[in-house]
Amino acid sequence: MQRIATFEKVSQGQFCRDAAQFLAGKDARSAYADILLPRRATAGSAGYDFFAPAGFTLLPGTEVTVPTGIRVRMEEGWVLQCYPRSGLGFKYRMQLNNTVGIIDSDYYFSDNEGHIMARFTNGSLNEKTLHIDAGQAFMQGVFTMFGITREDDVRVSRNGGFGSTDART
Repeated sequence: MQRIATFEKVSQGQFCRDAAQFLAGKDARSAYADILLPRRATAGSAGYDFFAPAGFTLLPGTEVTVPTGIRVRMEEGWVLQCYPRSGLGFKYRMQLNNTVGIIDSDYYFSDNEGHIMARFTNGSLNEKTLHIDAGQAFMQGVFTMFGITREDDVRVSRNGGFGSTDART
C-alpha cells in the first residue's frame, strides 16, 4: 500500500469560526483540544474513521453540518471519498447530503485551510433518533487514485469548498 496522505487539525481559529453554529454555545477551544485525527480501526480497513468533535443528536428528517476540525494533505492524483459509517447508514439511514463527499488534493490550500465539513441527514423511516457522542466515529474516508483524460489541460486553481470548482474556463 502506498502512503500518500497526512491528516492534520485545522487551526483553532478556523475550527472555532466554522463550529460556532454546530457547538451552539459549547466551549469551542475545549472541543478543538479533543479532536482526534482520523484512523483505521483495523489493519484490513479501507476507511479512516472520522470522530465527532462534540456530541450531537439528529432527529428523523433533520440535518446537521459537522465541522470535523480535520484537513488532509495528499499527493496529486488521489482523492479522499467520505461516507457515513456503515452501521449508522444501516440502522438510522444516516446519509451525507451530497451522497459522497469528495475531498480533492488541492482543497488543502483553500482559504478555509481545507477544513473537512460533512452535512448529514437522518433519513430514518422508523422514527429513530440518532445520537453521536463526542469522540465517536461517524464518518469514514477512503483514499482513491484517479486518472485524467489525455487531452486534459486544466490550469485553474481552486479556493473554497462546495461549488468552488464550477467555473467554466
